[in-house]
Amino acid sequence: MIGLGVSASGTSLLVLLAKRVAPQRRAASATVVWLMMIVGFAVTAGVAGRLLDPYSPSRLVAVSSGVSLVTVVVTVLALFGLEGRTGGPATATTVGRAEGDFAAALKQVWREAEARRFTIFIFVSMLAYSAQDLILEPFAGTVFRFTPGESTSLSGVQHGGVLVGMLVATIAGRRWRGRSTGSLRGWTIVGCALSACALAGLVAASLIGPAWPFRLTVSLLGAANGVFSIAAIGSMMRLASHGQASREGMRMGLWGAAQAVAFGLGGLVGTGASDIAHRLLGAADLSYASVFAFEALVFVAAAWLAAGVGATPRAAAASPSALARRIDPVGVRFNS
Repeated sequence: MIGLGVSASGTSLLVLLAKRVAPQRRAASATVVWLMMIVGFAVTAGVAGRLLDPYSPSRLVAVSSGVSLVTVVVTVLALFGLEGRTGGPATATTVGRAEGDFAAALKQVWREAEARRFTIFIFVSMLAYSAQDLILEPFAGTVFRFTPGESTSLSGVQHGGVLVGMLVATIAGRRWRGRSTGSLRGWTIVGCALSACALAGLVAASLIGPAWPFRLTVSLLGAANGVFSIAAIGSMMRLASHGQASREGMRMGLWGAAQAVAFGLGGLVGTGASDIAHRLLGAADLSYASVFAFEALVFVAAAWLAAGVGATPRAAAASPSALARRIDPVGVRFNS
């Protein structure tokens, strides 16, 4: 139920940003939203991790119940008056027309090479981003003998790194204040490549064990994810206005859905691959190492996909004949 709610509300929030925020402010507004989400992760994980030690089942119930209660209260406050005053209820005729318009609009947006290309990039990159999410804590407990409180606080270390990476990329990118797609593409590629390197560090941690600087590696992974995230968000908000006019909400909805599906699937892929590798290889350290290596390769693929995002000139993208020459038989061509 939490996964359903997060995915549904997250996608709707992206659409709301695209429709209610001025184009020149979309990247900044999305950055603020993402930063607040990461701060929530980091603070909650850090505080909960400290409160869990010394561990006991009753302490776990108390801490998780407290976090849930705070979350519900904050959510209600955030939703209060969010959309302001609305008009009267929709009639059956307008609802039917809206449903028909939705299918047509979705097909129209999917025919846009830029939107389709960016959708595939989001899916692949977020799959790599989330695949380690559910196995990092059991990995820390199994290989590095972390206590439940220490492994929980590890998520705070990672998301603290994400926050640092996002802030560094934002400050360093002040020169591209206009948020040109080319500059954002470069930052996205760098973030994906650094994420792959950090995951390679986790592979080394799996094989070497406690002698490896594990917390530092997790923090660097978070920082690399932050660089990639902030650039991808900027690209998303900039590309939302590319293509057919008045379709910003549909593009954001499509990209938000790709992100949500990949994020949920990543947890299943990561844990499933870990279980399968453990059954085949026997040793826990080798099974975790194989999963981290797979995630690193997925991030490399995401960097390659990112190279094609925004690379097509706007004039060429507007021409159907030009698109036909640039797209391969399955509908996607990624420029180097």
